[in-house]
Amino acid sequence: MDMLNDAARFIQLDPAGICFLFIVGFIGGLVSGFIGSGGAFVLTPGMMSLGVPGTVAVASNMCHKFPKALVGSIKRYKYGQVDIKLGLYLAAFAGIGVQIGIKIQNYVLNLWGPAGSDLYVSVSFVAVLVVVGGIVMRDALASAKSCGAEQTCFLALRLQKIELWPMMTFKKANLRISLWFLLPVGLATGLLAATIAVGGFVGVPGMIYILGASSLVASATELVIAFVMGLAGSVNWAMQGMVDIRLTLIILAGSLLGVQLGAIGTTFVKEHMIKIVMGTIMLIVALSRGFAMPKYLAKLGLMDVSEPTIALLDKVSFGFMVVSLVVGAVIILGSMVRAKRPDAVAASQA
Repeated sequence: MDMLNDAARFIQLDPAGICFLFIVGFIGGLVSGFIGSGGAFVLTPGMMSLGVPGTVAVASNMCHKFPKALVGSIKRYKYGQVDIKLGLYLAAFAGIGVQIGIKIQNYVLNLWGPAGSDLYVSVSFVAVLVVVGGIVMRDALASAKSCGAEQTCFLALRLQKIELWPMMTFKKANLRISLWFLLPVGLATGLLAATIAVGGFVGVPGMIYILGASSLVASATELVIAFVMGLAGSVNWAMQGMVDIRLTLIILAGSLLGVQLGAIGTTFVKEHMIKIVMGTIMLIVALSRGFAMPKYLAKLGLMDVSEPTIALLDKVSFGFMVVSLVVGAVIILGSMVRAKRPDAVAASQA
């Protein structure tokens, strides 16, 4: 119990920290509205860069997620991009994954304390971000070379041909597939969402590469899953006293602005741009978390690192975090401007 109390010790917030969290929230919301992920692969490391314990960062991030996801899903539903049926089925499986993930996080916290929890979150981030980010980026570049044409993944096509009862049809996503193939996608999404507050960058690629949904529908439908998961997970974490409501409200204020702008951006750009943004930010954030790991290893006595070296690595980690935010915002806003420019020219000539 003492370890839990230590982990929940909230940081002191100064004006600079508040401004940073608001900006992180805005860009996280921008990314969330654009690629469908909750933006947690930016928000959780962003909080940890300020010294927030990993468990508190995960819990506070999950708490801000569900109102933001609700706003984003409504916005994109109006654009006809959300498959509600698919989202609710995956959310049901994700809810089970969330409960499993919380138990794993608590087990790590009780076994190794706050430093072990921080290391676990960082290692998980780096491993998943590098693997998934690399796959998404490779596919995005291939789509760009084919003039943005998006092809259904070979694995998804094979799975759709397997008649394993019960078969499900999703009209908006334009796919028919066995319920049993939805199960691992939903479980993995919920498991990672509760463990490291990140589910979207598994859920979205899972819908694209395993189920066969388009990037546009997958990124929009993920917001439905994020809402359901965020609500269920927030209640669980709050009952354990892990949610820092100050962090939640500051990030939420920025996110609600960004998520609407990001959702609007999806109506102007080609679908492969969603993958490019997702892959780029994932790989940069992986670098950021990688430079932070020696600090946690030193706290656990697993690595001998001097204080000056740790301080330097912290600055490098924070620098990559800032770069990921800037790069994500530039790509999204830049692609929106380039996409709107031809429309403006055509309108002026009409």
